[in-house]
Amino acid sequence: MKKAFFILFTCCAAIMFTSCEGPMGPAGTDGVDGLAGSDGTDGVDGNVTCLVCHSGDNMQAVKEQFYQSVHYAGEVAVDYAGGNAGWGCAQCHSSEGFIEFATNGSVGENISSPSAWECQTCHSLHTTFEADDYALRLAEPIDFIYDETVTADFGNSNLCANCHQSRTAEPNTASPGATFEITSTHYGPHHGAQSNVLYGTGFAEISGSIAYPTAGSGNHMAEAGRCTGCHMSTYGNGQGGHTWNPALDACNDCHGASDTDFNYGGVQTSTETQLDELRDMLVGLGVVEQAVEDVYELNPETGVIELVTTVGGYHPVPGTYPMLQVQAFFNWIGLEEDRSFGAHNPKYVKALLTNSIEALTPVK
Repeated sequence: MKKAFFILFTCCAAIMFTSCEGPMGPAGTDGVDGLAGSDGTDGVDGNVTCLVCHSGDNMQAVKEQFYQSVHYAGEVAVDYAGGNAGWGCAQCHSSEGFIEFATNGSVGENISSPSAWECQTCHSLHTTFEADDYALRLAEPIDFIYDETVTADFGNSNLCANCHQSRTAEPNTASPGATFEITSTHYGPHHGAQSNVLYGTGFAEISGSIAYPTAGSGNHMAEAGRCTGCHMSTYGNGQGGHTWNPALDACNDCHGASDTDFNYGGVQTSTETQLDELRDMLVGLGVVEQAVEDVYELNPETGVIELVTTVGGYHPVPGTYPMLQVQAFFNWIGLEEDRSFGAHNPKYVKALLTNSIEALTPVK
């Protein structure tokens, strides 16, 4: 009983004291601030990486360079099957096709209204935002179209190499045998197989007096000698930058020269001579002929419409030929349309042309 009374008394007292508690007093004065902590580690210096390219003046300069380029004009792109997906042309011969190819790996359907290249054809979104992040749509090493087991790394020129390469294997690889049938006047590796020439692969390596260098061993596979090193160096005199015209100053810097053209050591002269010699041999064999067209034109002096014969370029004559002759043709047309006259890979080009000429030379 006493215990119960004690508990009841305690509870009542607690309630009374709680009920009688007065209002909270004012806050006390703030205490003295503690000592400052040690300084943190300095951050990375700021930079203007974006403005290196995206400043107004620079962007305008790039556009003006681009307007000088054949890529902008599109005369060798859209006009040449730019919308044709079935032949594999659209992926490089139109802006829409290249973007689809870079995104999906192929072009699904023909493009009804193809257009020439624009900035966004090659450039997409940045990823690292570092100085060397050019937001290129394709930057990985390429697997050559003629043989996907052959891979080459052209560095920041990989985007170029995706298009500038052979579309077919050399004749004796594509269809081994003693003869080969040419079925089209457009037969050949491609109108621009520059990456094959530069890397040194994909042509008909006919046996002969000159050994072929190891693929990828050419001096121009160094960064300064690849596509961007020679064709996109500092702009000047209508060369380099986004004109993609080869820059003589860049070549002279590497060669330690002060030449006025690209004919270092006479390589282009000797290559052109061999190309003409091989072409004439193929013409003599009937594998190649020069295009001739008869057209009626108005003679402005006489006012009379006359029949005029015009002479065009050279093309293969469809037919079946000995394998060596077709291989020699494949080398000739591929190197002719490389258009560097040996400059891209002098040793490889010399071996191809010399051995092709030897193979077609009658044994005495």
